[in-house]
Order: sequence, then structure tokens, then C-alpha cells
Amino acid sequence: MYACPVSTGEASGYAALTRAQLAVLVPELLLAGHLIDRAGLPHVLVALGPDGMRDVAIEEWRGASPVYTRRMQQALGFPGDDVVTIFKGLQLDIGAPPQFMDFRYSVEDERHGSFQLAHCGALMDVEPMGEDYVRRMCHDIEDPTFDATAVATNAKAVMRPIHRPPRSPADRHPHCAWTVTIDDANDAPPYPAEARVIGATAAASFAGVSAIDPADEGRADYAGPLFADVPFSEFSHSALVRLAEEVALQGHLLTLSYKLAAATRGLDTDDLLRKQFTGAAGVVAGRLRAALELPASLGGAAQLLGVHPALNPPGYVLAEVDTSDGLAIRFDRHSPAVADGGWLGVLSAEHVEPLDAILHAIDPTLRAEVVVDSADELTVRVQPGAAADERPEVAVTRFSTGAAFVLAERRTVLPVLNT
Repeated sequence: MYACPVSTGEASGYAALTRAQLAVLVPELLLAGHLIDRAGLPHVLVALGPDGMRDVAIEEWRGASPVYTRRMQQALGFPGDDVVTIFKGLQLDIGAPPQFMDFRYSVEDERHGSFQLAHCGALMDVEPMGEDYVRRMCHDIEDPTFDATAVATNAKAVMRPIHRPPRSPADRHPHCAWTVTIDDANDAPPYPAEARVIGATAAASFAGVSAIDPADEGRADYAGPLFADVPFSEFSHSALVRLAEEVALQGHLLTLSYKLAAATRGLDTDDLLRKQFTGAAGVVAGRLRAALELPASLGGAAQLLGVHPALNPPGYVLAEVDTSDGLAIRFDRHSPAVADGGWLGVLSAEHVEPLDAILHAIDPTLRAEVVVDSADELTVRVQPGAAADERPEVAVTRFSTGAAFVLAERRTVLPVLNT
């Protein structure tokens, strides 16, 4: 039996992977988190138009990023209030997945630094839509969300553009450049009201994540120097498991913040979450299947379900993948993830589209058939059938260049700054 267990403290799907597999998986999970945004916002655009989509995006990221930024600082042992701490947080943030959002950092001292984007995947997504959409993203959205990320580390930190799109000339590189300054004279922005709401969720305070064993071979934390590229392969097995779990939680927090922003505008949040879940789940499943070289079989489907961020971390998501008799998945409706009102809460006997999207990535003939739907659990059995077309929500998410983006192995020899 390959299981994503229902009780905290047992080995998770991530713990079952090798250290080398985890070093490949974590950057994929960071990109997966970014794709959650790309899966959800097109449906808001249809409902509210470009300006409404912009406003939801601002509140979505402003609500989640200060919460998960502080979690990651504690998890990887780099708490602080300086520029280096801000940059390390960005490197492990689903809003800035490595390479797709290719941040290049420069540090002058503890209170002054800068970064530029050698490649901005988000810009590549939006630029074909026209200059108005570029301005909404690179001006209207970036200013308040960058500040919200910075305030999680230091309330006196501000990020300000040196230059940014629309690009002039049209092929300008780097795509943008920003300064980061910590100055006691700066007016401290208020802590985002959305982040206070998201900070009260079970995901925000979830303590059942895996512990990092300092005796493991490899880096146990990200204390010390800031690297131009995070050397994921140098982290220990237990540190990578913790990283994977924290990144999965980032995705849940972003989803909850998306739901909050949609709810304040009177939108049907169940429908929006289901579409977001389906679109992101399917695209991410395909990327993880390829990255981990999983077979097109029930065993491959079981492994994929065990590591998919929608079903992690264990303890927050109470789900069991059972291969003792074919393949079945049992979801505990008392899961903290359900109580938070996130993705798992929109699954029902009538709606298993997200699970079908995941299974489709392994084998288009596989689908989820509900066998138990009660107040306590939802259990589905994976059954073969006729090959199905890819769901439209997945196709919409493939609009993002992140869906097919190829991550390369990077090894940085020298750090940006020793601390």
C-alpha cells in the first residue's frame, strides 16, 4: 500500500521520495503554487472584468504572502529583519518560483539591495494581452503585493521600481529592476487586513509538519549566505521534506486568500474554487508525472496522488491513497483543510473534476468513481474507461507559459553575500 496517511507523524508522500527526487520536486512545487493563481484568475476575469481581476489578485497575494513568508523563515531557520532575509523569503515563495521568475539579487548591506528579473514568466503570460494588462500587473498589482511581502520581514522595508514594463524597447532585458530599502524614516504600511484573516486559518498555524533532523546529511537550514540560486540538492532529506510541505501549505493559503477576495465581491466561491482546483491540479499533475518519471499505471497514479500538493501536507489534508485492492482515495471530511473551506471542501459525489484532472495526467482512461459520500468521508475508486478529453479548466490554465516551462539544474558556486 502506498499511502498519504491520515494521521500526523506518519511518513508522508514526500518522505517516501529520495533526496534526489525531492531536490527536483521542490522547485516544481514552487512553480505549481504560482499556477494556482493562473488557474483561478481567468474565471474572475469573466465574472468581474479586468479591473475586478486586478483587485482580486492584489488581495489574493496580499492575504497569503505575509503569512507563508513568516512560516518559511521559521521552518528553514533564517528569521531576521534585513534585506538578505527578504531575498531568501522570495526565493522560497510560490509568487517567485525559481527560473520562471528569474530573480537576480544584489546586496549592498543589511538595509540596501536590489533585484532584477532576467526572465519574468508572469510578464510572458500577460504581454500578449496588451499594454493595459501589463500595467495592471506590473504597476497596480506589484506595488501593494511586493510591499506586503516585505512587511512580513520588516515594516520599514520598501520595494521600488528602477524600471518595469511595459517594456521600451519591446525586447528590453532584464524585464524589470527594483530596489529594496530598509529605512526607519519610511512610513510603515499597515499589516494587510486580508493577511489577518488568512492568518487565523488552520493552514496558517498548522504545526503538524515534518521535523528537520539536524543529523541528516546535507543542509538543515538556510542560515548563512544568500545564494544566487537556492542549492536544493545540498539540503538534507528531512529539510527537503519540510520544504515541500511548507510549499504545499503556501498553495492552500493562496487558495484561501483567493476565496476570501472572491467572497467579498459576492461571487460563487464553490464554483470558482472547483474550477481553480481542477485547472491547477491537472497541469501540476502532468508536470509532476514528468519530473518524477511516473508510469502510466494505477501505481503511478497512486504515487502522483501521494505527492500532489493538493493532498499535502499530511495532517492538514487527511487523505489516504489505498492500493490494497486496485486504487482508492479516502478523504476525511473532518480534515483541517476541509474546515478551512479550501479545495478539499468542494469535492462531492457530484463534483470530482479535480481528481479526474489529476488522473488524466497519468492515463486519460482513468477516472474517479464515488463509492462513499457521507458526513465523515468521501471515498472514490479509480476506474478505467474510455479515454476522456482534457477538462476545459486545465486547458485554460495551460494559457500560462508556466505550464510547459522547463526547469534546468543550476549550481551556484559562490554566494551573493556572506552573513
